Amino acid sequence: MQYITTYHSPLGPMLLAADNLGLTGAWFQGEKFYAHSLDPVHETGETPALSAARAWLDIYFSGREPDFTPPLHMTGTPFQMEVWALLRQIPYGRTTTYGQIASQIAQARGLPRMSAQAVGGAVGHNEISVIVPCHRVIGANNSLTGYAGGLDKKSALLKLEGAYPWKAEK
Repeated sequence: MQYITTYHSPLGPMLLAADNLGLTGAWFQGEKFYAHSLDPVHETGETPALSAARAWLDIYFSGREPDFTPPLHMTGTPFQMEVWALLRQIPYGRTTTYGQIASQIAQARGLPRMSAQAVGGAVGHNEISVIVPCHRVIGANNSLTGYAGGLDKKSALLKLEGAYPWKAEK
């Protein structure tokens, strides 16, 4: 069973969803894949993961880096899970590119190259906005590109973290 609650962020309402294992979704209202993985049967309620996610978001939107991660229960293809794990490694206040993530995956798999577009597809289907920081991925030419929540939100999140102008991952 999934439980949902609304979080009122400075950038607009977010729908949070969790099951008994962890947070399954965090979507800005109106984003491209809004509630895509939400079970048809769900209830408004409270779980430890939802409480932890709200606490994390409160810290984050106050302009500080949270020192914990709420329990997550992400589901996706093995490739998506690999990309999402790399997203969680991008430091607060830093950015990386789709191509750099593709290179990391190619190197880990012993391949000569990996498609940045394939990485972009996986990044775009991240169900846990902000907490799994897909907003920290920018285009190869330092362009703001590809954020399901909208480029205005991506820009605002990066500015909040002090990553504007873009600061590359170290």
